[in-house]
Formats: sequence, C-alpha cells, structure tokens
Amino acid sequence: MFSRKTVKLLCGLAGGSAVLVFADSRGYLGEPSGESRRARWSRFPVLQAAQPAWTPGSHTPTPTGHAWDFNWDKRDPSVLSNGKKKESSTEDPSSEQDNSKPKATRNILLIRHSQYNLSGITDKERILTPLGREQAEFTGQRLAALGLKYDVLIHSSMARATETAQIISKYLPGVDLVSCDMLREGAPIQPVPPVTHWKPDAVQYHEDGARIEAAFRRYIHRADPKQKEDSYEIIVCHANVIRYFVCRALQFPPEGWLRMGLNNGSITWITIRPSGRVALRTLGDSGFMPVDKVTRT
Repeated sequence: MFSRKTVKLLCGLAGGSAVLVFADSRGYLGEPSGESRRARWSRFPVLQAAQPAWTPGSHTPTPTGHAWDFNWDKRDPSVLSNGKKKESSTEDPSSEQDNSKPKATRNILLIRHSQYNLSGITDKERILTPLGREQAEFTGQRLAALGLKYDVLIHSSMARATETAQIISKYLPGVDLVSCDMLREGAPIQPVPPVTHWKPDAVQYHEDGARIEAAFRRYIHRADPKQKEDSYEIIVCHANVIRYFVCRALQFPPEGWLRMGLNNGSITWITIRPSGRVALRTLGDSGFMPVDKVTRT
C-alpha cells in the first residue's frame, strides 16, 4: 500500500523555478528499478512555480527601468525647484553646497492604533477595547525599551489613535504630544488589484487621497540642513495611512498599499538618510506582544 512506501520530497531548481520531486523505495513514482533514468524522468510530472522574467543568458531578474529619484521630496540641495542643477557663483562651490546639504538622518516610527470598538457609530464611540488598551501599553513599553531620544509624538485626531498615543506617552515622559487632522484614516488611492469588500466612492478617494498625500509630504522627507543630530519621531495613525506612506517613501506603486497588512499597535520604522535614500527597518512589527494579544482589526 502507498502508506507503507517511503516517500521523499526533493527540491531542486530548473530554469529558476522550484521543482517538486516525489520518490518511493521502488524508484520514482513506483517505476521498476531497471528502467532507464531518462524514461523515468519522462513520465515524471513536474510542478513548477511561476517563473520571473530572466535576462537572456544572465539568470538575473530584468530591471523595471525605474531609477531611484533622489529628489523625491524636492529637498535635494543639488537641484533647484525647477529641476535644473545649481550653478554656484562662489569660487568654492563645495562650501555653498555643504551649508545647504542635510547632515542628519530622520527616523520615523509609524504606529498603528490599537484594537477599537468596531460597533461604534461615531468616531467618539470608536474607542479602544480593553485588549486595545493592553496593546497600547505593550507598544509604549517597547518604544521605551528601544532607548531612543524621541523628539515628538504626533497622532491622528481620531479617537482610537488619540487614546493609543496617550497611553504610549506615559512611557515617554517629556516627549511632546501633538494632534494632527491630516493623519485621519481614509481612502488614499484606489487599490490594485481591487477588492470587493471595501469600495469607497470616487469623491472619497479624491478628498482623502489629497489629504493623505499632503500628510506624507509634511512628515516624510529628509532632514533640514539646520538639523545637526539624528531625530526620532513617532506618528500614531492608521493602517491605510501607514501603508500608503511606506509605498510612497520606497517609491513603490502607491496603488499597491492594500497588499500589506498591519497588526494593531504595530511599529513600522522608516529611515531617511541625508542623501534622500530611504530604508524600511521594520514593517508592522508586533513581535513584542504576547501571541494572544495580537489582532488586526
């Protein structure tokens, strides 16, 4: 019987895709041991994963053709607002650029609000659940344990984000708490691929999208040249806002924001270098919470 056979799963590579091979003690798929290897393989069903686009003869993925835009935040000191390179009028052009060149790194920690009352009708009724308050405590403890010198704690003005930020702030004494309407939840851009369970109308995309994009431009950019030390800023807001920010900061297609998921109280950490390079250090980190306290609502 098949249950008595010794079954092995072999994994190999064929043309860059995964191949699954099943074998038993009598040979491949029970073929007689005396049959030629070629005949055995010719009868062997191969399961292949979808193959990426390979450059002919190089076995490397084909580049998309989109280069990194170092002036994505319109703050590249070597470029004027009209997009042309600066022409220095001084004898030492390097000194002029050094004075206007950012030197510090900005670290932005985006926190998704904790679990809240989904049955609430108005925003004031959508306050944190008891579990949500526990989650905020864990997030505050985690941020404190990182031992960073935080500059500010900004939060959406919606009730669930405000309450989350207030609980977190207990663990960060001396850090200013600032509310911002621009960070409220919304529909940033129509997602691709579309989903059937959530379909905002065109007006909501038009209004929310402009607001969330304005929030991105306000908070996600390289440091000002006058900033001397690296900064650490906390922003407590919402899943849609955070996911859109991540796509825009990494210069990924923004319409792909809904392909990611974020747990309640999770930490997403974006680093922006003086050169304009952006790195995603963590995405939706909630590993500091006990497993039974993790939710995504």
